[in-house]
Amino acid sequence: MDVRSQMLPAAEAAARIVLEIPETKLDAPTPCADWDVRALINHLILWSARGEAAAHKLPITGPGEDHDFTAEPRWAERYEEQARKTAEAWQDPAAWEGSTSLTGNKEGMPAEFIAGILFGESVTHGWDLAAATGREPGFPPGVVQAAWEQLVPTAEIGREYGAFGAEVPVPEDAPLLDRLIGLSGRDPHWRPGPGA
Repeated sequence: MDVRSQMLPAAEAAARIVLEIPETKLDAPTPCADWDVRALINHLILWSARGEAAAHKLPITGPGEDHDFTAEPRWAERYEEQARKTAEAWQDPAAWEGSTSLTGNKEGMPAEFIAGILFGESVTHGWDLAAATGREPGFPPGVVQAAWEQLVPTAEIGREYGAFGAEVPVPEDAPLLDRLIGLSGRDPHWRPGPGA
């Protein structure tokens, strides 16, 4: 399954999840131990905007990691717009050529690798937010298949760099999304605690 063809449906699914998050859940815990819902949304918004710049090979501008986008009006709608623009920018074959960066690093990394990071973030962090707010993520099967095919060969490298936790064992006959989530170091049965 081609990641490029699945970037837009993945972004749209992640945006739907964000759009449905009630303000009352912004301080709720997520499967990412160090981040609540607000921090995870801010992370997605920041890197989505940087992802568009990376596709166009432009310098990184705008707020830094300490910026609270959820304090601004229409933050969910703005994320939806940005996620779509970023996914559309990566539909250009030229975006996948050469090197680019999400951080402004002059050396950059292979553009294909950067696109994979952005795609994976939509899926795994979209799932995190859905789990944190008690809803189904609703990813299309093609998105889950592409994310699985991308993660299988890269999960161990991701663990070495601290991007993923230890694999959570999931039965081989479990739904593919559950297996994907387990491989990324999350428990597919994670739920927020009482009162969250």
